[in-house]
Amino acid sequence: MTLELNSLRMAIDALKRSLNAVHSNREVLSVDLRETVRAGVIQHFEVAYEQCWKFIQRWIRENRSPEDADPRTRKELFRLAARYGLVSDPLPWFEYGDARNLSSHTYDAKQAAAVFAVAERFNIDAQDLLKQLEARND
Repeated sequence: MTLELNSLRMAIDALKRSLNAVHSNREVLSVDLRETVRAGVIQHFEVAYEQCWKFIQRWIRENRSPEDADPRTRKELFRLAARYGLVSDPLPWFEYGDARNLSSHTYDAKQAAAVFAVAERFNIDAQDLLKQLEARND
């Protein structure tokens, strides 16, 4: 079954565009605007991360087995994704999950900066996941 990947594609693209906005305008943004844009990056990261793990789960359910698609933990899901070639290494995905949980439960400037840095790394892996899903979407 073919997965409709538009929502995933849009979430990843929104993250990419917000990161590009930060990097291309760093010198001209005021401190307040930079903080606001950083908050947008974090929000886009949260949405894209949620979309990624849900699409991994859908792909496994449709292309492998329904039993595999419902692991006990998300870490197990990412291990399965690596086994099936959707992600190259599950370990960074564990970090992304930790950052996602941190960003949604607490907030301070130091944690926001840490989650922003994770979002930059995640952006690359999320784009790679999307390419793998597109290539295997039949």
